[in-house]
Order: sequence, then structure tokens, then C-alpha cells
Amino acid sequence: MHALAVILDRPERLRLDRLALAAPGAGDAVVAVAWSGISTGTERLLWSGRMPDFPGMGYPLVPGYESAGWVVEAGPASGRRVGEFVFVPGARCFGPVRGLFGGAASHLVVEGARLLPLDEALGERGILMALAATAYHALSGGEGGGRHLIVGHGTLGRLLARLALLTGAEPVVWERDAARRAGAHGYPVIDPESDAATYARITDVSGDAGLLDALIARLQPGGEIVLAGFYEAPLGFAFPPAFLREARLRVSAQWRPDDLQAVAALVAGGALGLDGLITHRRGATEAPEAYATAFRDPACLKMVLDWRACS
Repeated sequence: MHALAVILDRPERLRLDRLALAAPGAGDAVVAVAWSGISTGTERLLWSGRMPDFPGMGYPLVPGYESAGWVVEAGPASGRRVGEFVFVPGARCFGPVRGLFGGAASHLVVEGARLLPLDEALGERGILMALAATAYHALSGGEGGGRHLIVGHGTLGRLLARLALLTGAEPVVWERDAARRAGAHGYPVIDPESDAATYARITDVSGDAGLLDALIARLQPGGEIVLAGFYEAPLGFAFPPAFLREARLRVSAQWRPDDLQAVAALVAGGALGLDGLITHRRGATEAPEAYATAFRDPACLKMVLDWRACS
């Protein structure tokens, strides 16, 4: 079995080609991907060659951890059934080509236990489950309620704000780009230069390693800063202001399976909406142009590749 896949041969060298897929085992399912998302955080770093080294890193690779599609084969021990619409958090099924994170392909072989069944009425919005789970994970380590500053009004920042509202918090979002301040759902989005308030909790999703001193200056005594972006540069801060505030710093890592299940329940129950987050769409055969737009156009919140015409 072969799949059409996005392949990053080396930094800034991206192409589409057919790759042989690993044979599915008894616990695996084969998914025909309908849509996959492009991450402007980790995938941008992979594309640019600025991704910090970590286990499994290397080129060539198939990117993508935001895919949704239909199960077309299901092994007897997979726990899945043919015809299910599922979210796929990436795959490692391309032999010598690394899967980092392996979701940008027309077909995937994935362990059935890693797939999340979804209502197919979600359609392309199903690709947003990974970011929703990331936002949920970042919030779950702190106390609910109160005023909560979120830095950045991209897709992840918007999901954080929507989830914070569900906890009874009063989120405020900082965004320097005037065009990105639109699209709020029940919370204010402001220029940080116009805000003199202090906060007990600040969650940064900007990925800007130079912001820590400015954020600590806005922290209430005993407050917490959650680092929920991905930072390519070393982070540092002046110690005296942090000492005077007894500031707490927490790194929010990758979501876990229970985070994914929790946000899936919120979406299924109608509490968490996913509308208004996907702004750009391209056919999968236009992947090189799609990645360039996703990484260079500030108006692009989330780019989706449509694989449905690929066989």
C-alpha cells in the first residue's frame, strides 16, 4: 500500500511524493485522510530548520499531527470499525522516512488505540482536536476562575480563551497585530500597550522567548506564568522582580490522551465551539503553496489541506 505524502527533505525543501506504508497489524487501522492541518509552531520550526534537537529528529520527514478522516481497514484487535470518522494525531508508518509527526498524507496506518472517533458532522474542524487538547492541558494545571491573561490570539490562544470561559475565568487576551484582535467570543482582545492591569495567572502561547521579563512585571504576588508555546531560543529573566513576586513558572508540555477525551466530550456536548478557527484551505496537491501561506501570511490562523481528491 502506498500513500501520497508531504515530505520535507531538508529545511525549506518540501515536496509531494508517494511512499510505501508499513503493513497494518492486528491492532492497526488504515485511515483515508480527508483533511490535515498545518501547525505554525512546531511545523514552521521543522520547515525552517530551527527546531531544537530532540529524540527522533531528522530529515527526510513527513510532518503533521492534525489529521481527520475515515477508517477504511480495521484490524481485529484495533478496536475500530470501517466507516468511523476519526482524529489522527500523526503516524509512524513510512519506513525510512521519519514521521515527525507523520499525519500529512492521503492514507495512514495507525494503532487503533491512538485514534479518536468523532462525529463526522465536524468535517474539517476535526483537525483542531490536537490544539484544543493542548489548550485544555495548559489550563488544567491551575485554578479556575479569576482574571486570566492569555498572550497571543492565534488558534491556540482563541481555544485557551474559550476553554477559560468554561471554567468561570475572565480571560483577557493580548495581541499586537490589530487584524488578529477580531474574532473574539465573549472576551476582550487588546493591545498590550493599552493594558496596565496585573494578573494572578498568565499563559503565553506567543513562542516569544524574550517576553518573560515583561510578563513577570504584570504578575501579581504568588502568581503563575504558564509557558504553553514552543520556544526555539533559550528563555531567561531578571531574578529580582520574580523574587519579589514569588513568581511561579510552569511549562505545559504535550497533551495527554485524557486531555483529548475531555475536549472531545466538550465539543460533542456543544460546550466548546470550533467555528471561526480555520481561515485557509488548499487542495493537498497545492501543499508547497499552502505551507508558504501558513508560515508567511499573518492573516492565516489555520491552513487545512484537503486530501479527498487524492487516491
